[in-house]
Amino acid sequence: MSELHKEIKKMIIDCLDLEDIDVEDINDDSPLFVEGLGLDSIDALEIGLMLQKKYGIKLESDSEATRQYFASVNSLVALVSSNRVN
Repeated sequence: MSELHKEIKKMIIDCLDLEDIDVEDINDDSPLFVEGLGLDSIDALEIGLMLQKKYGIKLESDSEATRQYFASVNSLVALVSSNRVN
């Protein structure tokens, strides 16, 4: 697991106050919504705000691409990686 994977998992846990979940409990490929973590649309908004604050990433809420980014931790890592300025 990369440092970015750990960072995003930790941010999801902290942002959503997921008290009974550790970084190791979140599978990189598992769905974040419905199955997997069982997150909902309010959680998606909070994660979106977190991405905007931390990485300056702005997403359109009604975009199909945005839904794909929120599919799993791996897809969020890909989004952050592609928007990072080195």
